[in-house]
Amino acid sequence: MRVRLFEVNDATMKKIEDFVRTIPDFPEPGVMFRDITTVLQDAEGFHLAIDELNRLIDGLDFDVIVGAESRGFILGAPLAYEQHKPFILIRKKGKLPFETVSQSYDLEYGSATIEMHKDAIVPGQKAVIVDDLIATGGTLEASAKLVESLGGCQHSVWPDMIEVGSFIGLAAMTQGDITICNAGVAQLGIIPLIYERMGIQMEIVGDDIHIPAQEHYEIDSFIDGSIMTIADAPWPGLTPDLLSVFLVVATQARGCVLIHQKMFESRLFFVDKLIDMGAKIILCDPHRATVIGHDREMQLRATTMTSPDIRAGVALLIAALSAQGTSTIHNVGQIDRGYQYIDKRLVDLGAKITRI
Repeated sequence: MRVRLFEVNDATMKKIEDFVRTIPDFPEPGVMFRDITTVLQDAEGFHLAIDELNRLIDGLDFDVIVGAESRGFILGAPLAYEQHKPFILIRKKGKLPFETVSQSYDLEYGSATIEMHKDAIVPGQKAVIVDDLIATGGTLEASAKLVESLGGCQHSVWPDMIEVGSFIGLAAMTQGDITICNAGVAQLGIIPLIYERMGIQMEIVGDDIHIPAQEHYEIDSFIDGSIMTIADAPWPGLTPDLLSVFLVVATQARGCVLIHQKMFESRLFFVDKLIDMGAKIILCDPHRATVIGHDREMQLRATTMTSPDIRAGVALLIAALSAQGTSTIHNVGQIDRGYQYIDKRLVDLGAKITRI
């Protein structure tokens, strides 16, 4: 099997989004939980969700639908019924009665193990796996590995669009000239477009992205004098996981931009570290920050800081690499969670980094 992610019709997505309820600090502090019970308990919302998913897979060549506990059960079973296909369960460890195969994986707030019956997949079968990608996508990847372990298929995982977007921002901030190979351009959504609106030059050749060295880049402005807003939204909108990178890149741009973090609380509180480094940022409230770009007239200053989370951590790392002097970043394990071997890869690109 080749793992494919499908783009939902934008108008339909907005309607479905209206039914989703967001619950902060569940199941742990700092997590914004997307509650789909409000979709399911509304007849129109449930029909919209199932009909759109059914449209996406209609016409695909596959043999079974696999659903991961528990959202995969709720959405996968109706799809299997509509498509006249068998439905296979993937459950949490210890929930299935027969012989099983298992796979462990990391969650956004811990780890978990899932299992599937050994006789659920016949070698050679093609499977559609139903799950969500609201958090890390770990359940989906683990489910694909389970199916593959039973001989059902082979799968390939697309490049990490968050990492690709981070390296684009890194190149812009440090005036580097880099090429990102096998970037999964078709799956980046509007990320390249946002960078283009910030004045970042990119050349896309096949599935590679070349970012040339730029002394200056200018944020789009409007004839009425208003400034550009960069805001997150559910796919196919902009991922919230790159807003911290867009924010730090804007500090050296020509022009101003409003960063609006809608989905998560407290993700913009790291900007005080950037202000200490000399960035011109106004924190309007916990969700919005206005960045006034330096246009490279003033280089950021080195400082000592602590990474509060994965996304803020990589933004601070990018800021440190562009700053004058030697910076120290504590709690780098947070960055490691989302960017494997990041220090070694950056050193290969010419960065001066020492892990202590």
